[in-house]
Amino acid sequence: MKCPFCGGMDTQVVDSRVSDDGSTIRRRRRCLACEKRFTTFETADVRMPQVVKAGGHRIDFDVERVRTSFMRALHKRPVSTPLVDDAIDRICQRLLQLGEREVSSRQIGEMVMSELAKLDKVAYVRFASVYKSFQDIAEFSDAIKEIQKKP
Repeated sequence: MKCPFCGGMDTQVVDSRVSDDGSTIRRRRRCLACEKRFTTFETADVRMPQVVKAGGHRIDFDVERVRTSFMRALHKRPVSTPLVDDAIDRICQRLLQLGEREVSSRQIGEMVMSELAKLDKVAYVRFASVYKSFQDIAEFSDAIKEIQKKP
């Protein structure tokens, strides 16, 4: 760690403490060149993957877009907000666990459909109808049959 006072490259950690929530580590350091002390904070740098859209262009992952998809599908359905939040958290965790720098919007859509199928079957069909661009009643019927098969 470079000293902010003299620019020296040799510093020594004098004290380390984990924050109350466990998300950061506070380190008290001493420069071996100028003897001055300073504090650094260490946090995990976790980045969500870029989303590759159907047209090939890339956008940053936005959890609010996922939340909006859930809320539209679940409009006037009896599903509590904590259950929706948990489903969104599971999607975010799966994306992080993939360890990929890029993920297709199709993969995210499939994850949303999977979570909606667990929460509410009507919401699943609503989302699927837009996501899969249903063109006729037979496609709705197929989606309903598919959701009825799932436990």
